[in-house]
Amino acid sequence: MVIKVFLASSSGSTAIKKKQQDVVGFLEALKVEYTPLDIACNEDNRMWMRENVPSEKKPSNGIPLPPQIFNEEGYCGDYETFFNAKEDNLVYSFLGLDPPPGSKEALQAEKSAVKENGTHVEETSTEENLDKSRSEEVPVEERNGKAHREGEEQDTIEEVEGEATEDRAVGLEEALAEGEEEEAVEETEDAEARAGEYEEEEEADEDKEEEEDDVDETKEDE
Repeated sequence: MVIKVFLASSSGSTAIKKKQQDVVGFLEALKVEYTPLDIACNEDNRMWMRENVPSEKKPSNGIPLPPQIFNEEGYCGDYETFFNAKEDNLVYSFLGLDPPPGSKEALQAEKSAVKENGTHVEETSTEENLDKSRSEEVPVEERNGKAHREGEEQDTIEEVEGEATEDRAVGLEEALAEGEEEEAVEETEDAEARAGEYEEEEEADEDKEEEEDDVDETKEDE
């Protein structure tokens, strides 16, 4: 792409000369390649410039004054629009060129692209959606999670109570079994004791009867 700058080398207007110098000097400072086209010495250049400046950009008399700037056949603007673009750091956009990496305009273009593409909006929306999802999920978690935890706690309590009941039942059975064994031992001991007493009584009765028999025999002998 070729940047064309239409100039009037022999213009008697100091204002026009200054404007032309500003445009050319700034393009050279940016190292933007351009082609100067003199309309004072070349009638074809002057006619081409006048024909290709959009009608809405022409002054009231219909004759555009230099400097006029084009990118190939595409119209960029006059000095005023160039000056505004320079003030806004948009000269490359004004010229229809890609700004070099690291330039103010490139950084500004990246920021604009971020906003236009909605990256910032998407991030904000994502954060809002996350916050909203958290706020919506919390009640559900409280309901489901709490109910689940309460159910687990209730199951644990029931298990503990069931185990305790089983332990008590086993303990009671063991106690009853031990009590029955003790009672059986006591009954056995009582029975043995009674049997011993009965034997002693029988022996005593036998001894008594023998003594009585001896006494009777003695009396008969006498």
